Amino acid sequence: MVAERDDMENDDQPTDDGQGEESFEALLEKSLKKQGRLDPGQMVEAVIVKITAEWIFLDLGGKGEGYLDRKELLDAAGALTVKEGDSVRAYFLSAGNNELHFTTKIGSGPAGHGQLEDAWRSGIPVEGTIAKEVKGGFEIRIGGNVRAFCPFSQTGMRREENPTNAVGRSLSFKIIEYGEGGRNIVLSRRAIVEAEQQEKRDSLKETLTEGMKVKGTVTSLQKFGAFVDIGGLEGLLPVSEIAWSRTEKVSDVLAKGQEVEVIIKRIDWQQGRFSFSLKDALPDPWEHVARDYPPGSYHSGKVVRLMAFGAFVDLGAGVDGLIHISKLGAGKRISHPREALKEGQAVEVKIEAVDGASKKLSLSLAEAGREEEEAAATLQEYRKQAAAPRNMGTLGEILKAKLDDGGKSKE
Repeated sequence: MVAERDDMENDDQPTDDGQGEESFEALLEKSLKKQGRLDPGQMVEAVIVKITAEWIFLDLGGKGEGYLDRKELLDAAGALTVKEGDSVRAYFLSAGNNELHFTTKIGSGPAGHGQLEDAWRSGIPVEGTIAKEVKGGFEIRIGGNVRAFCPFSQTGMRREENPTNAVGRSLSFKIIEYGEGGRNIVLSRRAIVEAEQQEKRDSLKETLTEGMKVKGTVTSLQKFGAFVDIGGLEGLLPVSEIAWSRTEKVSDVLAKGQEVEVIIKRIDWQQGRFSFSLKDALPDPWEHVARDYPPGSYHSGKVVRLMAFGAFVDLGAGVDGLIHISKLGAGKRISHPREALKEGQAVEVKIEAVDGASKKLSLSLAEAGREEEEAAATLQEYRKQAAAPRNMGTLGEILKAKLDDGGKSKE
């Protein structure tokens, strides 16, 4: 170890070139070798150390210093978008006169074919404006006067997006084909979008876990659910996870661009598949179902599904129950619930039984329930009076008196 350290220390000392000291050029060359060679197109993160009227100077850390054209970081109004101390992402172009030249993108100003060919070879992004929609894609203008083509498959747009809305937008692209001296240029926006998404995924990979509640934005609506972006990572919100109640139509509950809070249900980094739940982020209505829907109570609801074995009734707030087919038909045997009910029909039901653990309610139609209650009450009264002493009157007299009392109470 001592010998190694001595060797390292000796490497840092100037060597005698016969004139007592190593030349400046030799020292610079050695310094650059230690820093590592930059290849054209290589991306770096750099800190802005100085801004002049024409140039922005960068501190590359261990790779030295560089510069880029001030014009690249001006907005549409000509105002500078950065300040000294800010970090920027830049691409290495070339080295000359002991200076390293960088760019953030090519095409923000007049772009020559030589620059564009360098961008193609080095993988440096170019800035272009979508001029118009053409067959199979878009015509893109680079640097104001160079025409290029971007196929629909390379735009990075979602399928449901309207291509017409993209015209006039300025975006970054990568040149994937460069031929005929610049007369045939094919661009890809998707390559940049995918790289940005991968970068965001890599940063999220360190923090996201299943069961975590996160904020997101609805990006598209489908029949089977909705896609939600949680900051660079997009996943599926299945229709069954949107609400505790049955969701017939996704657009009735969600809208594109809507902000939501969801629970991460599944993360599969290898397959790139992620699923969320909106209902799990909401209170579970079944926690208090025994209190709110006790057996014997009556409630209003709506028939939402008719199955061969019965009818499902939505009682609101994410709670539904089943009326078994045997409890339909008003005492008559029916072959299907549609003979007694129809979907969307408002009904009054009686709670027959509650199974909170399985989240199931057994129901019956309120009219049938009341008839059963009246019959049971009459039978109970009959048994009670039958056991009473004879001097209280005959059974017929007792029932007549009961009916008379009922008629008077109604009056």
